[in-house]
Amino acid sequence: MLLGSVLSSQGKFTEAMQQFDIALKGAKDDQYAYRKNFLGNHNFMLSLLMTGRNKEALTISTNSYTKAVERFGEEHYITTERLAFRGMANYRLKNLKNAVKDLSKATDILLRFQMDKADYSRIQRLKIIMDDYISLLGEIYGTPVERELGIDAAGIAFKIADAARGHTVQGALAASSARTAETNPELNDLIRREQDALKQTEVIEANVLDLIAAPSAEQKPEIIKDLQVRIVSLNRARAALQEEIKKRFPKYADFVNPKAVSWSQAQKTLHPGEALISIYSTNNGTYTWAIPYRGGLSFLVSPLGTREMGKIVAGLRKSLDPNPATISDIPEFDTASAYDLYHKLLKPIEGGWQNATDLLIVTHSPLDQIPIAILPTANVNPGKDAGLLFSRYRHVPWLIRKASITMLPSVSSLITIRALPAGDPHRRAFVGFGDPVFSPEESVSTTNRKNLQGPVSLASRGSPIQVRGIRLTEKGGLDNAAITTTHLDKLNRLPDTAEEIRSVARAVDADPERDVFLGKDASEDRVKTMNLSDRKIISFATHALVAGDLDGLDQPALALSSPSVTGDKEDGLLTMGEIMKLKLNADWVVLSACNTAAAEGTGAEALSGLGRAFFYAGTRAILASIYPVETTSARKLITALFQYQKEDKELSRARALQKSMLDLMDKSNLVDDASGKIVASYAHPLFWAPFVIVGDGGGGWLQ
Repeated sequence: MLLGSVLSSQGKFTEAMQQFDIALKGAKDDQYAYRKNFLGNHNFMLSLLMTGRNKEALTISTNSYTKAVERFGEEHYITTERLAFRGMANYRLKNLKNAVKDLSKATDILLRFQMDKADYSRIQRLKIIMDDYISLLGEIYGTPVERELGIDAAGIAFKIADAARGHTVQGALAASSARTAETNPELNDLIRREQDALKQTEVIEANVLDLIAAPSAEQKPEIIKDLQVRIVSLNRARAALQEEIKKRFPKYADFVNPKAVSWSQAQKTLHPGEALISIYSTNNGTYTWAIPYRGGLSFLVSPLGTREMGKIVAGLRKSLDPNPATISDIPEFDTASAYDLYHKLLKPIEGGWQNATDLLIVTHSPLDQIPIAILPTANVNPGKDAGLLFSRYRHVPWLIRKASITMLPSVSSLITIRALPAGDPHRRAFVGFGDPVFSPEESVSTTNRKNLQGPVSLASRGSPIQVRGIRLTEKGGLDNAAITTTHLDKLNRLPDTAEEIRSVARAVDADPERDVFLGKDASEDRVKTMNLSDRKIISFATHALVAGDLDGLDQPALALSSPSVTGDKEDGLLTMGEIMKLKLNADWVVLSACNTAAAEGTGAEALSGLGRAFFYAGTRAILASIYPVETTSARKLITALFQYQKEDKELSRARALQKSMLDLMDKSNLVDDASGKIVASYAHPLFWAPFVIVGDGGGGWLQ
């Protein structure tokens, strides 16, 4: 029985049902065991649904829901989750009206609960419930069923999709978000009291379930009734505490339990020339919403499910993240597959965004593993190079040519970010941290390499290319999927990032002595002890890590110089929880050389976690890469975008990045420093497309 629940929590529903069926045989003649272990087991009900045993699921969820109403009331989480399972069963059995009624009521209640303290299994079940509801709404969109029910299927699905995004990352953010309370005694006390009330409720609920599952002769109605009253009282106390937290500390409350927003609310935050595009994928299909600055909502249901899209995205990433040793190792970019995504997800609703010059885009896994900028807006065969390698890609009508692109973690984050007050105009322009040292041996070896080697000739070495990796393999190469955990001292040092930090500092007229911290000086202690609230741009040129990248790392983090090098007491990892405690007032946070081990999706998680943490700490925008970057083009692109903003004080962040990308692909080439020969064009997306703006893409020069 326990094994079945564990397997279900891992998404292995077929294996879970095999274990549940074995346990069912043992409980066949024992009604007490059946009621206790099966009738109220949510993993069992979900496994029935996910393995196609829908009639059984409908019967059990209906019975268990009725009993839960009697025991806990209609708006208790346990009750509501069982109602959702009944709705899912109705959906699968094509009882669409009943399915909408059940899932509508269930999700409305479920989304009121704070999920930051929920267990992983509950969060995963909620995600599956919401995906089912979105699929159901997509199925009835534009049909008589929608009209008979009198609902706006597209609008409801938009709101549920945004809620699903927020709750997906809640579990990963929970522990870190709670830690921020440590610096505020009042907030810490309120959260502790709310958590204590939750724990008491869970204990009492377990007692109620045990008492009710017992044989009738052994049940004690008066005790059960008393416990039920206590549950109601504790839930009311928790609700009051949550309301007090939200009233006195709205920033914290919105972070740990973000509220989904409607498309009309989102539209009110748009500026002239902007359009918002939201894309969400489920196993059954992908759903796209387009919201113009003025006008109605456009909605598209595509049969392209998560699995099929994942294959397309994985194929595209092979040419963006190929771990190349030389220029010749870079594969051709599959423009046909990229256009296929555009054709299926964006083209049918062009009317909702085609007049915009600035696109705000919210994506969902697996689409978040590639930059949207690389989707061509027409099915054009790039043909062959006219002399210069990769020059053929200069003629592809990439989406970035049509509009600037800003990414958002969720729709609700747009409202939060744009509510931030303007920054102090008297802040210093910049502070940058780069080229951290991860071990004493690495420091010595890097110095020796610099002293012993002269310029590397690209032409004489088969045009080698420098791509920023995350850590060394046993053979000294770039990261590979076989490595699952390692230590800080095994990370690759990134000496090229030092010049990038210096270049940006020069572009914004920063003081290299006061504003640039490299090598040993790029330490965690310095970041934590500096006054970062008076900086407009904060740049980290290092590795961004996710949980599991290093032994013992349980949350996203930035890697800084090792304590074995600095002598500090810190561990060299600026974690998400620690970032949230920083006091920033920044226009940009630049995360260069972001998580380059993101081939299977972990990089997006790091960006979501670190991104939310930096927004919480106080920034309006983040610039980060979502696949490995070639070092020279990265330096050119990042330096240029700040230079463009300096030259044009009205140029927004998003348009500065767009201009820098276009100039890089159209006008710039990879040059061999030793021979002075042009090796290749930068028009291949590997060079110009890795960086994305997350957050607020507006704002003029350092504003």
